[in-house]
Amino acid sequence: MRLARIEGCFCAPFLPQSAYPVPMNASFIAEKEPALSESQRKALLTLLSDEDLAVYQMVRQKIVSCGDAALGWLQPHLLSREPLLRRRVQEIVDHLARQTADTRFLAFCVSQGEDLDAEQGVWLLAQTRYPDAHAVAYQAVLDSYADDLRNRIDSTAPARQILETLNRYLFEELGFQGNELDYYHPDNSYLNRVMDFRTGNPVSLCLLYLFLGWRLHLPLAGIGLPGHFLCRFQSSTSEIYVDAFNRGRLLTRADCIRYLVQTSQGLQDGFLTPMRPRRILLRVCSNLHQIYLQMKEPREAERLKRYVVALAK
Repeated sequence: MRLARIEGCFCAPFLPQSAYPVPMNASFIAEKEPALSESQRKALLTLLSDEDLAVYQMVRQKIVSCGDAALGWLQPHLLSREPLLRRRVQEIVDHLARQTADTRFLAFCVSQGEDLDAEQGVWLLAQTRYPDAHAVAYQAVLDSYADDLRNRIDSTAPARQILETLNRYLFEELGFQGNELDYYHPDNSYLNRVMDFRTGNPVSLCLLYLFLGWRLHLPLAGIGLPGHFLCRFQSSTSEIYVDAFNRGRLLTRADCIRYLVQTSQGLQDGFLTPMRPRRILLRVCSNLHQIYLQMKEPREAERLKRYVVALAK
C-alpha cells in the first residue's frame, strides 16, 4: 500500500467572524498605547516614506504599538500617489490584520475543549497567515460542492459506491490532488490556499473531504496514522478508509494494519481510532511548526509554537 508522509479532521457548523469569542482578559492581549494626536500622526506618516530603513523601522514600531486604532488613519494612504508610502502602509496594515487574527485564533484555542469546532478553527488558522481569507465565502463554495453531490449520491447505495461518486467529483472533476512536487510548502496546510490551487497535503485534503462529507451527513471521521492521515467511512455494515492525498484511494482496515506494522512505531492501540477535533487542529499546527523550522523562518515558527502550546493544554 502506498501511503504518504503527513496527516485530516472533525467539524461542526462554521460561525461568522463576528461570532468568534475573544476574551478581553486573555493574557496574550497586549495593552495598546494612548491614541496619537493629529500632529503626531502626520509626523509619522511623513517619516514613513523616509528612505532610511532605520527611520522606517522606528516609525513602523511606533505605529504597530497603536494596534488596530492605527488602521483608521493608515488605510486612506493605501491609495497614496507615493509608491514607497503606499507599500509601507500596506505592509503595516497587513501586519496589524495578522496580529488581530493571531489574537483571535489563540483566544479560540484556549477557550475551546476537545470537541471544538474544527471547521471554524481551520479558517481562523488560515487568517493568521492570510487575513483577507473570507471564511464565509469559502464555506459557500463548500456548500455548493455539497449541493452538486446531493443530486448524484444515493444515500441507500453501498458505501463504496457513495465514496467512488464523491471521489470522482472531488479528484477528477474538480481536480484536487496531493502536492507531490512541493510537499512541504506551508500553503499545503492552509485550507484557503488548498481550495484556491486544488492541491494540498494529506491532512488538508482530508479536512476538505470531511467537511464536504459532513455536509452530506456521511459517517466520516479523521484517522491520524503516524506519518499520514486518512478518512474513515464507518456504518453498521461498512468500514472503508479513504486516502485523500492519493486521489481518494479506498483501503481496508487490513491495508492500514499492514502499513502500521511496516512503520517504526508498529501497530498501537489508538492509531485507527478517530481523532478528536482539538487533536487534529493540533496536528495541523504541529506540521506547520516543523515546516517553518526547516525553512528557517523563526517568526513563523514561533507563531505556530504558541498555537501548539495553546492546543496541547
